[in-house]
Amino acid sequence: MQKKGRTRWLAALLALLMTLALAGCSGSSGTESVRLMVWSPSEDQSKDSGEWLQTCCERFAELHPEWDITFVYGVADEATAAGTVSQDAEASADVFMFANDTITTLTDAGALVKFGGIYADEIRATNSEALVDSLTLDGELYGVPFTTNTWYMYYDKSVFSEEDVKSLDAMLEKGVVSFPFTNSWYLPAFYLGNGCTLFGDGTQEELGVDFGGENAVEVTNYLVDLYSNPNFVVDADGSGIAGLRDGSINAMFTGSWDSASIQEILGDNMGVAALPTYTLNGEEKQMYAYAGSKAIGVNTESEYMEQAVALAVYLGSAEAQALHYELRNVVPCNTELLEDESIMSDPVVMAQNDTFDRTSILQPFVSQMSNCWTPVENMGKSIRNGDTTHDNAEAQTQAMNDAMNSDGIS
Repeated sequence: MQKKGRTRWLAALLALLMTLALAGCSGSSGTESVRLMVWSPSEDQSKDSGEWLQTCCERFAELHPEWDITFVYGVADEATAAGTVSQDAEASADVFMFANDTITTLTDAGALVKFGGIYADEIRATNSEALVDSLTLDGELYGVPFTTNTWYMYYDKSVFSEEDVKSLDAMLEKGVVSFPFTNSWYLPAFYLGNGCTLFGDGTQEELGVDFGGENAVEVTNYLVDLYSNPNFVVDADGSGIAGLRDGSINAMFTGSWDSASIQEILGDNMGVAALPTYTLNGEEKQMYAYAGSKAIGVNTESEYMEQAVALAVYLGSAEAQALHYELRNVVPCNTELLEDESIMSDPVVMAQNDTFDRTSILQPFVSQMSNCWTPVENMGKSIRNGDTTHDNAEAQTQAMNDAMNSDGIS
C-alpha cells in the first residue's frame, strides 16, 4: 500500500511540474506571443516627425496586454505598397498603408483583407459615406481610411478676397494664377465640370469614358484661351512654389503636401479654398478634382489576423489620426475629429474636406482607368505647344477620347 501511495504521489507531482513548465513556456501572465510587421512611409517613422508609427504601435500594445507583441517596421509609401504586397504577399507586411486607387491591384492578387462585423461597423460610424465608398469594391470594405487625398487652391490673401477665389475668371482679372496644366491628375477638373464622365458612376467599366462630345470640345476651346491668358501660368517641376516665393504668381493648385512650404512663403497671407468655378460660354461651371483616400490595409497572408486587423483599425482611429495631424499635419478624416474646433479652424483641413465633400469626384479605380492618364497629359502638352487650336479642337478632343477608351496609346 505504501508503494502504491508513493506512486500516486509521484504521478501527481510530475503532473504538477508539467503544468508549471507549460505555463512557463507560454509566459507567466498567459499572454500570447505575436509578431507583426508594419509598413509605412519613412516620414511616419523618423525622429524628426515624432516617430508616429512606433508611438501608435506601442500605445496599441499597451491597450492589449493579453498580447505580447513584437513589432517589425519597414518602409513602403502608400503609392508603392500595393505593388510589393500583390507580388509577394507572404514576404510582405501584416499591416500596411495604401492609396485607394490601388485596391484592384491588391484584390486581384487576393492580398487584401475584407473588413466585416464590428470592425466594419466602427469604420462606417466614424467616416463619411463618400470615404467608405472610396474603399468599397463589390460591396466589400477593404481598408481603414486615415486621410482624404485630393487637391485644392492656395492663394495670397493680399491679392485675392474670399469672394474673388470663388471664380477663376475673377482671379485672372486681379492676379496671376498657376495651374498644373500638363498634369493629368488636375486637367480633367475642367472637363468634369462640363459634364464629361468616366465609367458612368466611376465603377461601371463597361460604359467607358465620355470625354469626346460637344461638351468636351467646348472645354478644349476654353483651355486654349485659358493658356493664352497673360495672367495664367503653367505649374510644372516646382515652378508654382517658386513663383509664390518670388511673387510672380499669386495662386496655385496643390494639396496638403505643399502646405508647410506655402505657409513659410505667404505667412499670414496664406489663403486656402476649395476649387473655384470657371465661366464657359457665359455659364459658371464648377471645377471638380479627383479625390480618393489613403488607408490602412491588412495582408491576407498574416499569421496573426486578429491582431493585425485590430491594429489597422487602431491606426485609423481618432486617437491615431489626431497624433498624425499633430506630428505631421496629415489631414484627419474621422468624423469625430472634424467636429473639433481646434482642428477645423485649420484652413487646410477645411479646404481639403470641403473639396472632398463638395467639389470632387471619386477617382475611378477600375483597371481601364490606367488608359486615361497619358491622353489627358498629351492634351495639356498639345495646347501648351500650340498643336491644339480652335481650328482643330474637335478632332484633337475626339482623339483624346478615343485613346482613353483604348487599351493603349497608339
